[in-house]
Amino acid sequence: MNTEVKEANQAETRFVIKRNGQSVPFEAMKIRNAVLKANAEEARADKKLSETDVDEIVDVLTSLIFKFSRSLSVEEIQDLVEAEICKRSFEVFKLYHDYRFLHQQKRSMTGLDEKIAGIVEVTVTETGQVSVQNEEVKQENSNKNPTVLSVQRDYMAGEWSRYYTNKYLLPDDIKKAHEEGIIHFHDADYFSQHMHNCCLVNLQDMLQNGTCISGTKIESPKSFATACTVASQIVAAVASSQYGGQTITMSHLAPFVNVSRQKIRKRLTQEFAEAGVTIDPEKFNTLVEREVLKEVESGCQTIQYQLITLHSTNGQAPFITVFMYLGEVPEGQTKEDLALIIKVMLQQRILGVKDKSGTYITPAFPKLIYCLEKDNITKDSKYWYLTQLAAECTARRMVPDYISEKKMLELKGDIYPCMGCRSFLTPDRFTDTGLGNIANDLSYQADKHKYYGRFNQGVITLNLVDVACSSNKDEKKFWSILADRLDLCHKALRLRHDRLLGTPSDVAPILWQDGALARLQPGETIDKLLYSGYSTISLGYAGLAECVYYMKGISHTSEEGKQFGLAVMQALNDACTTWKKAENIDYSVYGTPLESTTYKFAKCLQRRFGKIEGVTDKNYITNSYHIHVTEKIDAFDKLSKESAFQKLSPGGAISYVEVPNMVNNIEAVLSVMQFIYDTILYAELNTKLDHCANCNYDGEIQIVEENGKLMWKCPQCGCKDESKLHVARRTCGYIGTQFWNQGRTQEIKERVLHL
Repeated sequence: MNTEVKEANQAETRFVIKRNGQSVPFEAMKIRNAVLKANAEEARADKKLSETDVDEIVDVLTSLIFKFSRSLSVEEIQDLVEAEICKRSFEVFKLYHDYRFLHQQKRSMTGLDEKIAGIVEVTVTETGQVSVQNEEVKQENSNKNPTVLSVQRDYMAGEWSRYYTNKYLLPDDIKKAHEEGIIHFHDADYFSQHMHNCCLVNLQDMLQNGTCISGTKIESPKSFATACTVASQIVAAVASSQYGGQTITMSHLAPFVNVSRQKIRKRLTQEFAEAGVTIDPEKFNTLVEREVLKEVESGCQTIQYQLITLHSTNGQAPFITVFMYLGEVPEGQTKEDLALIIKVMLQQRILGVKDKSGTYITPAFPKLIYCLEKDNITKDSKYWYLTQLAAECTARRMVPDYISEKKMLELKGDIYPCMGCRSFLTPDRFTDTGLGNIANDLSYQADKHKYYGRFNQGVITLNLVDVACSSNKDEKKFWSILADRLDLCHKALRLRHDRLLGTPSDVAPILWQDGALARLQPGETIDKLLYSGYSTISLGYAGLAECVYYMKGISHTSEEGKQFGLAVMQALNDACTTWKKAENIDYSVYGTPLESTTYKFAKCLQRRFGKIEGVTDKNYITNSYHIHVTEKIDAFDKLSKESAFQKLSPGGAISYVEVPNMVNNIEAVLSVMQFIYDTILYAELNTKLDHCANCNYDGEIQIVEENGKLMWKCPQCGCKDESKLHVARRTCGYIGTQFWNQGRTQEIKERVLHL
């Protein structure tokens, strides 16, 4: 090995990701030994590698590996070894390749065993942190702790499901495209089961007409507090029957406030009568409302704490969103009660929840969505006080997110929330076409469009950066490749759809028989709910920013870049329209909230195309249509420019602005919210308010780089123990609190402020 390489090697350490996900130091000698073994197998002396050839191979590869800013996998290094051997001896290359292939085949089940071992074998580091060996699952989901038994059990089942899916359920072209990062076949760890993605829960039907949970009949609640408890149990049951997020609306709980009010009024009237006490009617009403407020506070606290502390069968708190929209109920008492619920929900979230040490922190769930509407958007509007509370809540706890009633009516014609992390249903078309109550919803109203009780079948995401790089900047070739990749996505999406066909309602009674999504008969399949617009299926996309930059050399915030980006988005929509017309399935374009996949896509791009400045030189790619996180742009300009792209992402999208600690600048938060109302359908503010339990620091926990790895560090005491750092960051539209992989961490570190 030459002196320069030796010195570089001594200066810093590079790591290799083993097949079981474990990270180990890179050793150049292992490359030498592998090459020498293959070389020894070659019989002809004139075809063998010389000692000089072997030295050159080791030197070239060592130098190359140290140029990467990330750890390479064993497979990536072996690819590089093959390439270098092939340059010098094709015969030795074949021997090395055949030997590698043979062992790869032998590892087909061993690899699964190693992955599972990497999940269940927990270690304690020198700093006292508990960790698992498998790097892939360490930070796969920023709201799952992989050292917890229930999460490990879910990950173990997921590894087997992926194995079964890859071996028996996916054709080779889809499997290969997924492995190469050309597309992403989401949630393969659940695909072996006949399970859908996400939904809007029909609480109205279940609470008003009764339901059944775990074989137990649940009648309509007789108080608001009971309704909240039942709602929490429904959410937990739904979470265990699907793999995506769910949304409930507070308007479905609002009628039960008056049920409690009448119950309280009756009780107090009887108590005063029995005591022989006469009370002024006005004072009596005040007393009743005071008791109602206590019950609403108790009920809302039940929802918040139960949903945080409950664990579904996938090892995490239910991925739940709570919608707060005054326009969902008529004027009068019910609307005033809904306003009270919203007020209490916001006040409780502003306070936060206590960790084990008693410190108030920001919880990840339930996610809150607040609808900006004509009755709450200006200072003289009736419910402006709620909007002020929402702004304070955003400044302290990063929620709620905001839906503009004005823009949503323009774009969709109806107001309804998204499911889980940004997936939107298509506007109701089955009601208008006369199909009627196909889900047997007991609360169905023929004169109203239906959204609650509907769901999403699943997602396939297209890597737009790969399409661009594969075209080598030839636009004609770009559109041809895009068309081929869309055909591939369509094939994969049909696999998701067909996997659900024939599913009997009995597999998840809470969903299909007891009202969450439908009230089908035992033995009846869910097939009719997969067509005619009742459910949706999502064509995801990622990396529009890098795609445009590669093809045009400019950002899609420029006019030329914007036009090309919009043309790409329109092509996705046109494909969905064609498929929908031919098959009567509601395909929709969805801005994928990449989490661990952003790192996977980036690694695949670097492996296929190398490092291209501004395109593949990061360990992440940009979510959906978002402006690149490093581009300097103010909040209002960003929202305005992204609104054009959000319009072409009807199956789901959210825009954000990155802001500093805004606790002392609520007026600025309100200004952004008012701009959202006029400009864009769905948006949020990303704030920074963390806590270090080691020194009680409140502020922004920083990301630092040490020994080539990004890690979190308290700026006050220097603590790097993640178990003592309470960090909440918007990951992909929802808040993550379990830290992130290196790719996502780099993306978070490089975000610029927009305000």
